Amino acid sequence: MIGSLDRPGLMVLVGVTHTDSPTLAEKLADKVWTLRILEGELSAADVDAPLLVVSQFTLYADTRKGRRPSWSAAAPRPLSEPLVEAFVAALRARGATVATGEFGADMQVTLVNDGPVTLILDVDA
Repeated sequence: MIGSLDRPGLMVLVGVTHTDSPTLAEKLADKVWTLRILEGELSAADVDAPLLVVSQFTLYADTRKGRRPSWSAAAPRPLSEPLVEAFVAALRARGATVATGEFGADMQVTLVNDGPVTLILDVDA
């Protein structure tokens, strides 16, 4: 097993597109760490919740045309892998406990979703 959490926390699926940057990764890390989405309107930072970060290029799937998704909006590995690493580093710099998957691997990911709550987060460049 590559990454797992030993207590309740957040699973963060991260997609990277061509226009993303290290600055954007920093801003997104701050938002994820301080977003008040846990019980009692608390953030992961407030309760020291661990994070499992998994790169997920499929978040940029375009299914508007035809019957096969297009992945053209997803950044290639040479751009996306360093940005996912920068995102993880920014979380750790804020004091977060972060586990990760293996970049680009075919992973079996298990999630117990409390809620269910799934949010798509974005930040301005």
